[in-house]
Amino acid sequence: MKNTVSTLLRQKQSGDKITMLTAYDYTTAKIIDECGVNAILIGDSLGMVMLGYENTLPVTMEDMIHHTAAVSRGAENAFIVADMPFMSYQVSVQEAVINAGRLIKEGGANAVKLEGGAEVCEQIKAIVNASVPVVAHLGLTPQSVNAFGGFKVQGKSLDKAKKLIDDALKIQEAGACAVVLEGIPAKLADIITGKLFIPTIGIGAGSGCDGQVLVYQDMLGLTTGHTAKFVKRFAEVGALMRKGIADYISETREGTFPAEEHSYAIEDDVIEQLMREEK
Repeated sequence: MKNTVSTLLRQKQSGDKITMLTAYDYTTAKIIDECGVNAILIGDSLGMVMLGYENTLPVTMEDMIHHTAAVSRGAENAFIVADMPFMSYQVSVQEAVINAGRLIKEGGANAVKLEGGAEVCEQIKAIVNASVPVVAHLGLTPQSVNAFGGFKVQGKSLDKAKKLIDDALKIQEAGACAVVLEGIPAKLADIITGKLFIPTIGIGAGSGCDGQVLVYQDMLGLTTGHTAKFVKRFAEVGALMRKGIADYISETREGTFPAEEHSYAIEDDVIEQLMREEK
């Protein structure tokens, strides 16, 4: 059954946890969708995990549309959410609506996601009025990495915690259908979740949110180096891939691959006749 804004809302109301993972290509999206995840996020995190950038800021609308279209072709039942990249919605409300529409029309997304609270409420209202569902994003918003001075937990002081609660209520009033809470204290996320009638999706925000999202490369052990505290590795696929590739290299060099079962046959008399004619 196709996951929609309505089914996600019903999950919150019934206490059924929402599952969301990122995907950036057809093959991965198809696998994730077949596993029964509720939602797939084409995050601008693709800038780092797919394109090798230091952060999400260089990602373009063309990047997002390209990857969103691939994911939407692979996922049949998941609710498809596409990130609006840096500077695709901040400049003007009109540009925000146009770019959101492109992610739906050209990318095949079911909703768009943008970062920020009160300062983007006008954009949220306009996009929703254009019949495009909006998922908001509060807390550690990666597009604000320069303003934050790095990837740091947000909402730890009284004033900042109050602002996050206020922002959450304002983006809900503006028409957001859900909100991602990233990198905030678990108890604060619990308070926000209890105040909202729209679902909260946590990433580094504790277990009290209505659902969770992770970057699939992180949770499958495909990334190396520093890993955020909130990431749990559910499998070591990276290690399995390295072994498989190493075995392929070894067998190819040894001449044991391809074996007979990997090769196509031809009748001996055809080869014999060919050899005679070649002499």
